[in-house]
Amino acid sequence: MESSAKVAITLGDPAGVGPEVIVKALASLPAEERGDFVVVGSAEALARADRITGTGLRFAPAGASSAGEIAVEEVAIDAPLPEIGKVSPVAGEAAVRYITRAVELATSRKADVIVTAPINKEAMNLAGHHHDGHTGLLAHLTGAKSSFMLLASERLNTIHVSTHVSLRGAIERAKTERVLATIEAGHRHFLRLGMKARIAVAGLNPHCGENGLFGTEDAEFLAPAVEIARSKGIDVVGPISADTVFARAYNGAFDLVVAQYHDQGHIPIKLVAFETAVNVSLGLPIDRVSVDHGTAFDIAGTGKAHHANMLSAIAYARKMAQAPREKALA
Repeated sequence: MESSAKVAITLGDPAGVGPEVIVKALASLPAEERGDFVVVGSAEALARADRITGTGLRFAPAGASSAGEIAVEEVAIDAPLPEIGKVSPVAGEAAVRYITRAVELATSRKADVIVTAPINKEAMNLAGHHHDGHTGLLAHLTGAKSSFMLLASERLNTIHVSTHVSLRGAIERAKTERVLATIEAGHRHFLRLGMKARIAVAGLNPHCGENGLFGTEDAEFLAPAVEIARSKGIDVVGPISADTVFARAYNGAFDLVVAQYHDQGHIPIKLVAFETAVNVSLGLPIDRVSVDHGTAFDIAGTGKAHHANMLSAIAYARKMAQAPREKALA
């Protein structure tokens, strides 16, 4: 494959499985493709992961790597490399610094897209960075007013009205303006990738409220958002009861489901595409794709972590890099 994009891969929490899945994924690619990537983080952490996994990769500073070597954008953490498998503020600080540097590369056009390995929210907060995860941190770093989480897989895609908030908070956020913005973000993203998505909006209440028996939010807030979106030419229907809409989408009726809250969208995706689904941030001024799994401290350091999800994230990132952002803004 010809070089198509410079993909900046952040190391994630250095105490987790991120370094291991990165080296496994890069080792599985042809040597001639490795020049498309720069890993943002720590060469020491990557070398440790290489010893654990036995991938036999070679690392060099970004800008000085030769054919077959992995370029590393070194980011100092002013502390010894954190112990594997342990939550620590040092690891949390490192993860934030890696992401910050990757955002700098993307905003200065030195990277076309960011791929992020998993971070640990507890470690990040212990380090004094109080964000709800990657999405909140990236919005903070880029100055984005809002962002949207898309979970993408081969047969099912979900975009979320809200993510890392309480269920009570999610209900409060499921208002017409936010639901409409979520529909539009998903619509623009699929246009960018070359297709007009068939979108379904999942209901908030059981049976979409059953004409007010189980709540009025679906009729009061969700249905108007759908009507406004349709008036703008978007192919969207709903709200549709959440207990059927995901199965219908999986079987080909829809290309994208708008989920009202975190678990509503995550559970079906992780059921049908646990190893291959990827997390895509929409609404940011930069492009970012992530693996859809955590730091897995229980197996970190064992070499057991599977890298299929990282490969999926890399493939999706390349696809985004080949599609001009202007298409998403049209």
